[in-house]
Amino acid sequence: MTREKNEKRLANLKNIVLNMPEKPGSYQFYDEDHTIIYVGKAKNLKRRVSSYFHKEVDRYKTKVLVSKIMDISYTVVNTEEDALLLENALIKKYNPRYNVLLKDGKTYPSICVTNEYFPRIFKTRHINKKAGTYFGPYPHIGSMYAVLELIKRLYKPRTCRFPITKEGIAEGKYKPCLEYHIHNCGAPCINKQSYEEYQENMRQAREILKGNTRQVSKWLYDQMMKNAELLHFEIAEELKKKYTLLNEFVSKSEVVSHTIDDVDVFTIVDDSTNKNAFINYIHVKNGTINQSFTYEYKRKLDESDQELLITAIPEIRERFGSHAKEVIVPFEMEWKLKDAEFFVPQRGDKKHLLDLSEMNGKQYKFDRLKQAEKLNPEQKQTRLMKELQEKLKLPKLPYHIECFDNSNISGTDAVAGCIVYKGMKPSRKDYRKYNIKTVVGPDDYASMQEVVRRRYSRMTEEQSPLPDLIITDGGKGQMDVVRQVVEGELKLNIPIAGLAKDDRHRTNELLFGWPAQTVGLDVKSELFKVLTQIQDEVHRYAITFHRDKRSKHALHSELDDIKGIGPKTKEMLLKKLKSVKHIKTTDNQQLIELLGPSKGNLIYKHFHPNDTIME
Repeated sequence: MTREKNEKRLANLKNIVLNMPEKPGSYQFYDEDHTIIYVGKAKNLKRRVSSYFHKEVDRYKTKVLVSKIMDISYTVVNTEEDALLLENALIKKYNPRYNVLLKDGKTYPSICVTNEYFPRIFKTRHINKKAGTYFGPYPHIGSMYAVLELIKRLYKPRTCRFPITKEGIAEGKYKPCLEYHIHNCGAPCINKQSYEEYQENMRQAREILKGNTRQVSKWLYDQMMKNAELLHFEIAEELKKKYTLLNEFVSKSEVVSHTIDDVDVFTIVDDSTNKNAFINYIHVKNGTINQSFTYEYKRKLDESDQELLITAIPEIRERFGSHAKEVIVPFEMEWKLKDAEFFVPQRGDKKHLLDLSEMNGKQYKFDRLKQAEKLNPEQKQTRLMKELQEKLKLPKLPYHIECFDNSNISGTDAVAGCIVYKGMKPSRKDYRKYNIKTVVGPDDYASMQEVVRRRYSRMTEEQSPLPDLIITDGGKGQMDVVRQVVEGELKLNIPIAGLAKDDRHRTNELLFGWPAQTVGLDVKSELFKVLTQIQDEVHRYAITFHRDKRSKHALHSELDDIKGIGPKTKEMLLKKLKSVKHIKTTDNQQLIELLGPSKGNLIYKHFHPNDTIME
């Protein structure tokens, strides 16, 4: 688009905005194909829409949206809630490109109580209001089956699909089925259970499905006591069983006081990239959670938490058919609902519900993260690097990490190892072994300085990329000696961390900075486990190298020092003469007879350097 066309477009749009009313409503943005690309809501249409064109928009995505707007339309409504509902309806209908969208498109099962002469109770995903009364939906299938099982055990509703009628019962058309014989049905079809009793059971079942369990419990208790007074102990016993069963169910499902009746709870949790948000919804009836689910929303225009939440609330309430008068939210809301009030609790049972909702949202976020990391392992490694960068306040991501360790026995066969981790994974081709050359005796600090000096002097000379982080196997002492070499001698700026151990020789803290300070890192966290793995890996590498070197010394023979004498010659000599001591005392002539003049003279000359060999 040319500059002239763009200026003409903006002038036309601003003219539309000037004529917009200052009333609540919904507005729609169209592209050049006259396709709706964004639907919004506003308490003041003129003020809200003009903000897109008459002030500097900070967010990049919003700038992109504005650049694609070719036309604007709007709808005026009476209240803020009507604006919310209208926006929700239009988003569902047109699915605009730049609107936040609910990722979940599933249909959830409901529980149906039919309108038949003897009603049935069953789960279904198909809603037909003519067929009966529906309760739900139930996003958590387990809780739905728990309610169905409770109703089945309490009231034994019929499960057959026969169209049972009053006339058919009178004519004796029906026969008892297996469910009756195994005591899962009262057989109202053959008058084993009266119509009045069955209908009373269905009434109580409806109350349970509504969440009014305490009312049913009180009725059962009153009936139990009444029958006990009348000495109808068998009936009282059956009522007692139902009362106990219902109370056990309530005790498991009730999370707060039963005085909290018909409340919606909403919380929002952002992901680490701030691109997605997880909105948890909980509906509470008589202190019991009836519905609970977490939805994932994807940000399209970098919407704030408040904007996302107020967009999601009407949609979720509509989906679950909620008419709760009180809506608990984590922060104050600018918008208002006509038939409900927002409430931000600070303490008590309602604050407990808010915390519970937030915990569910965080758990859902964690589960999604784990699932994504299984499909893409690099995502996990990047997350750990970012966490380490954040904890240590590093200038860049610690992609390249090096760790050092020494190994010796009282200063003998002293060696050191350097391992390299790239992207939180071992890069074994970059591992290096070092024989300690300048240090005499068991001086770990001096050995560490020698190795670090050799390592980074060479890397500097070769202009190899330096590590983003050095980890020492030790506390403040090891960190100090490494710092003296890296910063003091070589003038390099490489962050240095240390892994310190407790009295039981277990790694228990991460040190960083100068002077070294303990980093607040949970020893049970995933990051700490990875750092411990790095430490274990450098231990293994250095100790393995030390053992190999010591083994070579243990198997070393003086014959190995004679140039020109190979393994087969050595083996034959030891087989004939049994030991190096006997070889030393053997005369030259005998050695020549065994090995020939060349090798015989060579060995004799090695052990008797002052003797003259006769040709």
